[in-house]
Amino acid sequence: MKEITITTEYITLGQLLKLTDCVGTGGEVKRFVKETPIRVNGQPEDRRGRKIVPGDSVEVEGFGAFVVRTG
Repeated sequence: MKEITITTEYITLGQLLKLTDCVGTGGEVKRFVKETPIRVNGQPEDRRGRKIVPGDSVEVEGFGAFVVRTG
């Protein structure tokens, strides 16, 4: 599981996908979350605006798992 460090209270799922290079641009996020199985804390998620907070884990099919930490 890869660790992602943030310095804010939260980031959105779309921001996390860009930060982890799952997508190249913000314009790709909407389609990506609709077509790619993503789980946040074990639950299916398809909202790019979902708030991801420290301690959350995100699994993206084909890209692996990420855990968010504060830094």
